[in-house]
Amino acid sequence: MSFVIGRGSDAETTQTGHLGRYRALDGSEGAKLFVDLDGPHAMLIVGKRGYGKSFTLGVVAEELARSPGVAPVIVDPMGVFATLAEPADGESVPIEVVDRPAVAASVLDPRSWCSLLGLSPESGAGGLVWQAAQEADTLEAMSRRVEAIDAPTTDTRAATNHLSLAESWEVFDPEGLDAADLASTAATVVDVSGLDAAPMNAVCRGIGEALYRARIDETIDRLPWLMIDEAHTFFDGVAEAALHTILTRGRAPGVSLVFATQRPSAVTDTAISQSDVLISHRLTAEADLEALEAAQPTYMNESLDERLPTEPGQVVVIDDATETIHAAQIRFRDTPHGGGSPSAREIAGLEETSTDD
Repeated sequence: MSFVIGRGSDAETTQTGHLGRYRALDGSEGAKLFVDLDGPHAMLIVGKRGYGKSFTLGVVAEELARSPGVAPVIVDPMGVFATLAEPADGESVPIEVVDRPAVAASVLDPRSWCSLLGLSPESGAGGLVWQAAQEADTLEAMSRRVEAIDAPTTDTRAATNHLSLAESWEVFDPEGLDAADLASTAATVVDVSGLDAAPMNAVCRGIGEALYRARIDETIDRLPWLMIDEAHTFFDGVAEAALHTILTRGRAPGVSLVFATQRPSAVTDTAISQSDVLISHRLTAEADLEALEAAQPTYMNESLDERLPTEPGQVVVIDDATETIHAAQIRFRDTPHGGGSPSAREIAGLEETSTDD
């Protein structure tokens, strides 16, 4: 019988995904290790650059894409997950890649609009944007509302210019992504790699809000899994509110969050403490280690730093559902991994040479 992270020794009777194998003290592989995909979870994947955190996120995404009843949505800020749509071993899974994502302007509340545009709500221009966001549902209507309000010309011009900047991002559309679209395929990869941080956050906020509301209103049957790489980018922007809602209230409607970051110190304490599954690759930065140590469970009777692996692909898994800790080796991807670093030698078409030459 194999162990299931998030569920316990119940691999035969629950919907699971193959995560990897146990790692023995001598580094050899042991029994298979699975992760529960049947119920909602908050899963945090951490690790320094080059040690496999995005690879692990891709492994979880592969398993979700093959599982019935779930709707994985991957927000891809680095443009490396489109390879999930490539057939693996003759197996073709209907994965949608959205490379020009847009969301409705109405998903952002007035305060979020001010934050997105870098305006203080107490400023003249910020006050105009706030009022327009309260009274209009589209970016075009917001601009018209700003121009119609009796206000000083300098404030009106500043507010209009900021809204024009948002329009230039081309990420706001009344017919943008909605939950029904995102739940209609085995998985959806939302490529936001061509966007700056602000529009990237707006798209992520819109997707998170849409999935959560759809489950609250019961307009979609499949359980959403929102998956985010480079998560520190989104916990530092307007997407944070939607992510915190899923973390703290997503379990009841069945909305899961899986987020990966090389900087756990840059995400919020709530994000770490609310995660019921922590998968940690190698970490060395003192601030990142301290962030994890602060949230270390009481049943872990030794320092997390002492248990962290040293090689790429190796992980320590802390499963808060079963209050257990596991040393594991992540399995190989079935689809190509798009997150590897380029090589100047490969680009130049040069042969590998021995370092002894």
